[in-house]
Amino acid sequence: MIRLESARVEIQNVEVLRQFSLELKPGTMVGLIGRNGAGKTSVMRTIMGHLKLLGGQLRFGDTDLAALAPHQRAALGIGYMPEDRGLVPELTVEENICLPLWVSPSLPLQERLAFVYGVLPELVAMKSRKAMLLSGGQQKLVAMARALSVGTKVLLLDEPFEGVAPALSQRLSEVVGGLRGSGLSVLISQSDLNHSQSLLDAEVVIERGGNL
Repeated sequence: MIRLESARVEIQNVEVLRQFSLELKPGTMVGLIGRNGAGKTSVMRTIMGHLKLLGGQLRFGDTDLAALAPHQRAALGIGYMPEDRGLVPELTVEENICLPLWVSPSLPLQERLAFVYGVLPELVAMKSRKAMLLSGGQQKLVAMARALSVGTKVLLLDEPFEGVAPALSQRLSEVVGGLRGSGLSVLISQSDLNHSQSLLDAEVVIERGGNL
């Protein structure tokens, strides 16, 4: 589904990915494991087009992802949950969930919203609240919901269990586990395997921007 081969990426002339390779096969869950600063977020941002690929290849099936603008990747069915949540504070919960749908007209908005609320029913009661009024844990749920809204084929979850209470971490694990068998391909980055080892089909370890 997604194939990153020999990727080279720089941030302000510092090489953050060094010939790094990763494959996410259809319908599988893969863990991207590494210490803080190892390059996990750089991998996610490269796949989403937020960082430029300087060398190597990035493909989504037969499509050259590196040639597409970031918003076009959402339209392909790729959902992204960034580590910092990336919500717009002044928008409501539902508006934040709808953001990627607004630039993906091929996806039926109401149908995708119904799917998201079915997976995360606790968000229904807060859908009209502004994101700035939510707790950090609630914001994580909204970020997950936003990724799910357009992630019809692939989900990229960057440190979904980091910095949240144990109960919420368990809830997020349940949501991810519930996606098994749905046909989605899921890439989960984290610094350890405490929360998701039982969910994963494979693990890829990254160290200093390269494969270990």
